[in-house]
Amino acid sequence: MKAQPEASHFVNGAYVEDKAGAPVEVIYPATGEVIAIVHEATPAVVEAALAGAAAAQGAWAALKPVERARILRRAADIIRARNPELARLETLDTGKPLQETLVADWPSGADALEWFAGLAPTVTGQTIPLGRDFVYTLREALGVCVGLGAWNYPSQIACWKAAPALAMGNAMVFKPSEVTPLGALKLAEIFVEAGLPAGLFNVVQGRGAVGGSLVTDPRVAKVSLTGSVPTGQKVYAAAAAGVRHVTMELGGKSPLVVFDDASVEDAVGAAMLGNFYSAGQVCSNGTRVFVQRGIKERFLKRLAERTAAIVLGDPLDEATQMGPLVSAVQLEKVLGYIEVAKAEGARLVCGGGRAALNTGYYVQPTVFADVTDGMTLAREEVFGPVMAVLDFETEDEAIARANDTEFGLAAGVFTADLARAHRVVGQLQAGTTWINAYNLTPVESPFGGSKRSGVGRENGHAAIEHYSQVKSVYVGMGPVDAPY
Repeated sequence: MKAQPEASHFVNGAYVEDKAGAPVEVIYPATGEVIAIVHEATPAVVEAALAGAAAAQGAWAALKPVERARILRRAADIIRARNPELARLETLDTGKPLQETLVADWPSGADALEWFAGLAPTVTGQTIPLGRDFVYTLREALGVCVGLGAWNYPSQIACWKAAPALAMGNAMVFKPSEVTPLGALKLAEIFVEAGLPAGLFNVVQGRGAVGGSLVTDPRVAKVSLTGSVPTGQKVYAAAAAGVRHVTMELGGKSPLVVFDDASVEDAVGAAMLGNFYSAGQVCSNGTRVFVQRGIKERFLKRLAERTAAIVLGDPLDEATQMGPLVSAVQLEKVLGYIEVAKAEGARLVCGGGRAALNTGYYVQPTVFADVTDGMTLAREEVFGPVMAVLDFETEDEAIARANDTEFGLAAGVFTADLARAHRVVGQLQAGTTWINAYNLTPVESPFGGSKRSGVGRENGHAAIEHYSQVKSVYVGMGPVDAPY
């Protein structure tokens, strides 16, 4: 099973190879098989990408927004037409089942391109009357943007960053995670086919050093990262040295609060989506599930029944509901957290180890109950299919404990009392929240975190503010009044 790209990088409208860069093996997580090899970007490749982006950006920004929009819309149409083959590539790259990648990965990317294409021509400035004089504002491109992707939604993330950046007249150099390098190359191909001028979306491969060389380059005006908090701290500091704009979409340990008047069936479904979708490898997952004591055992019983029915298996089989973790490293990390949870006294409800499959990095969907706030499982991001169920008595208690974390990416509330739902959500310290739903992230809605979970927002109107800047123009309409 091979998925070898034409070359490792896509720079200035064409594939580029430089085998002087260190090789990076692409592993299919369901079998451990090497399906492709790419090479890290050498300084020459990085230089070509940044120089090409800087050279192309000015003319792109000078186009009418509707002209830029037409290209983004064509790219969205191409993605939708090729979704089956793109989804298969995403499955090979990540190990996520086709059941997911056919509906959640490239389709979300196409939605982003389409939505920002529609938004771009509507972005206007203000006129501010000052009596005789007035001020008008312009919203201008930033210049060259760097996108640093994560391995859990590699193609979606590439689109989520490229769409607002390009819509607002910027150029982008994108570095995907070295774990999942394939999808971004296809996006670059599709952009060129849709009519995007060369140099405006470049893809370079590599590990942290390549990312560092991009983030610190003086031609770069903005850095957008999706990744872990430790990575975000390093990238944020490096970007700050150059006073660059940043968007940081980082990790979380998000609470899902279930009150005893909630629909147990709906709450269980949401908890499963918020812990087991993509084998738990979703930054906004609700991995601390707070269940009010009145329904705790009923909730756990139904949760165990439904979890037992999850179909693990070959990700290329559309009947498979859960695939492997992305890598051997991630497998060992998640299994380690499971063992720590057992040792610290959490009650294992179901799962608890590797899945009984012959190959691949599979972990059983796992639920722990009687988790307390001080346990490692309640404090640290696992990024695997491991749910922590905690119980609570009162609303105020649930809010206080839900907020007792350094993270603030997401949160959810399930209750039949909508006044309580709005009251609780209003007090939860998180950038992205849900009421009687979980992990739905339409491109129309801003997405991002608070506290150590990040700064800035992806998607929605808010993203425009993070990929452009305001220029004020004061217009004097009379003689200058000077005291000199």
